[in-house]
Amino acid sequence: MKIIIINGPNLNLLGRREPDIYGNVTFEEYYKILQEKFPNVELEYFQSNIEGEIIDKLHDVGFDYNGIILNAAAYTHTSVGIGDAVKSIQTPVIEVHISNIYTREKFRHQSYIAPNVMGIIAGFGMQSYELALLSILE
Repeated sequence: MKIIIINGPNLNLLGRREPDIYGNVTFEEYYKILQEKFPNVELEYFQSNIEGEIIDKLHDVGFDYNGIILNAAAYTHTSVGIGDAVKSIQTPVIEVHISNIYTREKFRHQSYIAPNVMGIIAGFGMQSYELALLSILE
């Protein structure tokens, strides 16, 4: 089972960025925990602050992997291009958000990715990634 987590802009600052919203754990620390919990899953991780790099990565993995966990961060609410990339590939995608985007600013309530994904998990902190991973495995 080959699954990739793709994180978008500013998620490289997890653990330091707005800890009241995103917590104190870096994604790299959490990623190690996921790898230990799921040793039989070939798990990969990619992060970029650049929209085109995220689109390129979706194209690269979107026909060969068993699942994609995508936290496009702010691009969720602005990127028609990432939404189109998700629509164009065959690998199932789960949209993930650490915070509950529906309790935050109104502009965060719109997702250009949501119409093209298998499901959305939001508001469970870093555990949102594990819930997405479990969903793909089932």
